[in-house]
This record gives sequence, C-alpha cells and structure tokens, in this order.
Amino acid sequence: MTTPADAVEPTPAELSAAKKRLARDVAMFSGARLLLVVVIAGVVLGVSSLLGAPVPLIVALLVALVAQLPLSLVLFNGLRKRVNAGIVVVDARRRAEKDRLHARLSGEPDTDQPR
Repeated sequence: MTTPADAVEPTPAELSAAKKRLARDVAMFSGARLLLVVVIAGVVLGVSSLLGAPVPLIVALLVALVAQLPLSLVLFNGLRKRVNAGIVVVDARRRAEKDRLHARLSGEPDTDQPR
C-alpha cells in the first residue's frame, strides 16, 4: 500500500477523473449510510410496535444513527476503501503544490519549472 508521501502527482486528466470518481463514491457512501439509518430505524419502530411498546421516531433515529456507525464500516468496506483511495489521489496534487510553494518560500530553486 502506498502512503500519501509516496504518491506520484497525477496529470490534470487523471486528477479530473479522480475527482469525479471521488465525488460519485462519496455520494454513494453517504447515501448507503443514510439508507442504513432508515432501515435500522424502521426495524426499531417495527419491533417496538410488535412488542406493544412504541418508541418515538427521534429515539429510533438516534439508535439507528449510532448503530450504523460500526455497521457501515463492515457492510460498506469496499466503498469506504474506494473513497480513501480517491482521497489519496486527489490529495497528492495538493501535497505536491504545497511542497513546491514551501520550497520557493524557503529560497530553494524551483526544479519543476524550466528557467
């Protein structure tokens, strides 16, 4: 596995594609987690109705919100890994630009651009 420091700066086309994939993956991951909250809240409300002890909606949503945190790590592991990989790619460009700026501000010659 590569670390952010080992990542190579992507080309503009790769960066654009990576940003689109990252946006799609983040939206899918967020949507899946919200859907999981709705499903868990429905289960809590359904079970409480069957037991004859109604639970307020806000309590069911809070229970579902807390329960989905660890469940989403297990159930959506592949999607979470895709989001993390996308972040590494997009962050590589920002990190390289930051390093170049830091080098220029400290007086080091800029080796990336011809003179």
